[in-house]
Amino acid sequence: MVAAELARPESPDSGYDLVKRAMDMVGGLFLVILTLPIQLVLGLLVRLDSPGPVFFRQTRVGKNDRPFTMIKFRTMVDGVDDAPLLQHLASMVEGGYLGPDRQAEGPHLWIDEDPRITRMGRFLRRGSLDELPNLLNVVRGHMSLVGPRPLVPAEVELLDPEARVRHKVRPGVTGLAQVMGGSKNTFGERAYWDLQYVEHRSLLMDLRILVKTPVAAVRRPG
Repeated sequence: MVAAELARPESPDSGYDLVKRAMDMVGGLFLVILTLPIQLVLGLLVRLDSPGPVFFRQTRVGKNDRPFTMIKFRTMVDGVDDAPLLQHLASMVEGGYLGPDRQAEGPHLWIDEDPRITRMGRFLRRGSLDELPNLLNVVRGHMSLVGPRPLVPAEVELLDPEARVRHKVRPGVTGLAQVMGGSKNTFGERAYWDLQYVEHRSLLMDLRILVKTPVAAVRRPG
């Protein structure tokens, strides 16, 4: 159980970081090759479903607050703006839901019934298949297989100073917050689980999160 791992904090050292990066390189390359046929089919379906590029590129904040370009399959109508997202984030600010307290209430991370999402996009998001191209970010060193999900700069601005410790590590394709609630979490709950991961991270925890991720992805709301 992943949560049980939190009771046995370990202090990561350079050895942990080196082994984890090696695992990311080997595991990332293996998964890119393994999923390549699936990604080719999904890319074709994205292109046929709606006009626009196959991939969606967006600036995210990585380790040590360094920006990088994250790549995903496009799940929204091409050319839409970020106004709905910014309005959603503003509603969380007004409600005071941004602390690291996992008991925080308020809006969930995702916008329900977002009209900008395409038909294929809903299918991809249902199983987190839109995030498969993140593996290229892992190979390039921008991301890790496991870590806090990377935030857009507008979200980072809303974090409490304590919660910004999440940027001490590389962001991940999956993470503790994803297997402990995923999109059902509020912003504050995600901040809590991200902090727990940074403070207690270990190779054993990483492996447990990876094992739990497929089940969490299937259960994720569309």
